Amino acid sequence: MAENGKRPIRLGMVGGGTGAFIGYVHRVASRIDGDYQLVAGALSSRPEVARESGRNLGLADDRIYTDYEEMARAEAAREDGIEAVAIVTPNHMHFGPAKAFLEAGIHVICDKPLTAKIDDAHALSKVEPRNGARFLLTHNYTGYPLIRQARELIESGALGKIRVVQAEYPQDWLAEPTDDDNKQAAWRTDPERSGAGGCIGDIGTHAYNLLRYVTGLKTSAVSADLDAFVPGRKLDDNVHIMLRFEGGAKGMLWASQVAVGNENGLQLRVYGEKAGLEWRQDNPNYMWFTEFGKPKQLLTRGGAIQGNAANAMNVRIPAGHPEGYLEAFATLYSQFAAVIRGEGADYEGLLPTLDDGIEGMEFIMASVKSSQDDSRWTALGA
Repeated sequence: MAENGKRPIRLGMVGGGTGAFIGYVHRVASRIDGDYQLVAGALSSRPEVARESGRNLGLADDRIYTDYEEMARAEAAREDGIEAVAIVTPNHMHFGPAKAFLEAGIHVICDKPLTAKIDDAHALSKVEPRNGARFLLTHNYTGYPLIRQARELIESGALGKIRVVQAEYPQDWLAEPTDDDNKQAAWRTDPERSGAGGCIGDIGTHAYNLLRYVTGLKTSAVSADLDAFVPGRKLDDNVHIMLRFEGGAKGMLWASQVAVGNENGLQLRVYGEKAGLEWRQDNPNYMWFTEFGKPKQLLTRGGAIQGNAANAMNVRIPAGHPEGYLEAFATLYSQFAAVIRGEGADYEGLLPTLDDGIEGMEFIMASVKSSQDDSRWTALGA
């Protein structure tokens, strides 16, 4: 049983076989609150790896698939078939499975970005899900309690009118030309599998989604400078982007996978007429909030100044005991479980949707287009 006493939702997985980082993360996140039970999977495009991976995870032989379309048909026909599927493949393999399972009436949990191609993103938005199947995009950083509180502070007017937003996500793991030797690097730096963007699609979309999620600002245009610093690399490994928002606010976004000395340095700073806030993902249980002319306040996860939105998500342990990446991922899974069960009205506005995925793709494409046009200001969706 789940922690809330509910029956676990039967879960399937596409991708995520042996050695896949993000598949492991999704499986752990789905289990933290006991809301899901993995019962089926098409875990690899290589049949022998799919079978071995499924057996390692304890799946029954007749529910280990080597083809996602076969899996969608078979599971939809079973009385005990899966109710939701997690898609954890490289970007170019998001569209086909998402479409197949939505049309089969199975809820979809999809890793980001939504697709590799903008046309596929728009095509997915036109799919008519059978039996009201729902869609979750796992921009997992939106699950952190203090990110929820930052969003609530801005919605309350505590910062006043927003003027400046700064988001960044530096890493260094692609600082050398390891693209062919590293399984995780190989598909991320391949335009056929990753899409038009490399670093911008992999981590830049996380920074962009986070600033949009917290501030609620609508982006009007971007001016981007994308580079591939490593010789021979086909996709960007460093991006600098200026953003204009409706209403006059301005923003800057930096994402890099060649910033030596950085691991996962996602951070967000937002400044309004009355106050500002600062948050870092590598120390996510603390956030600075500063009203103009007053001392800085250190807000803590589960602490004395806790907003309703932060309380609404699953703060699992008392203040002072760190919660992090896996728990934030698990929050999306558990709240989507409530949506699937018809009990998630409180979470409808908090969970990333297919529309967020489409905007993420439009952000990538506008940035790529801008960079190719000498950083000319380019509207999203243009």
